[in-house]
Amino acid sequence: MSYIEKKYKQKINEIFEELPSLENHLIELLERNSVQVIDEVAQVCAKFNKHINLILRKYYPEIKEMKDKLEIKSILKFYYDLIDKLTDLVRNIENFQKIDQEYYEKLIEFIDEKENLINGKYRTICSQELTAFYDPKSRANLEKIISEKFLAKSKEYFTFGSLEEEIKKIAKIAGANQISINTVDDSIKKELKSARSVIKYSVSNENDLRTLENIGTELKRFLESKDYDVLVKLGMIFTDAKLLSYEKNNDL
Repeated sequence: MSYIEKKYKQKINEIFEELPSLENHLIELLERNSVQVIDEVAQVCAKFNKHINLILRKYYPEIKEMKDKLEIKSILKFYYDLIDKLTDLVRNIENFQKIDQEYYEKLIEFIDEKENLINGKYRTICSQELTAFYDPKSRANLEKIISEKFLAKSKEYFTFGSLEEEIKKIAKIAGANQISINTVDDSIKKELKSARSVIKYSVSNENDLRTLENIGTELKRFLESKDYDVLVKLGMIFTDAKLLSYEKNNDL
């Protein structure tokens, strides 16, 4: 094992060791069975997303040992599903303001079953995926399927509320703590001639450029899936979508 692989494996393990504290906090929130905790749940979801993205983008690609890849990928699989479930919870609460108690209980049960899921269901799935990926013929077919699914995924945003509300929710889940939407002036149109609105967003840590970039990516993907023109700058987006204004100091 190379030095960099060993170092990155250690970094991954350190991140995984930090996540149970987030899980415990999440369980405490879910046990309240209240829609009032939605903002805190969204914040926890954003933290999970930030940690997992860091592993996936920076550390995991350097891991070459198949045993290590399987172990890491199985754990990541659990967190992918957890983030999906939390995202679904946030969307449902914000749109319907009422969630059945069983919904919370199932989420808690899912978290409690973490180790069994990782060592059972997810390990089996990941073992099959890795085997297929490293077989030349299977890999070619898999890459084709992944490419097709990725293209389809960009169109899979479901709009329950207004366009402005969806933008706000996506930004929150991606890690934003503040967002504003305003109409453009002539100076902004120099950036994008068709621009009608500018979306500005910030995070609690001003130096967290990775999260800012991630927010921009998610919002760009969403708006482009609706066939709007988009130009991303750090901390802001120009678009030809005609959006209603939010005050700049509106907290998410």
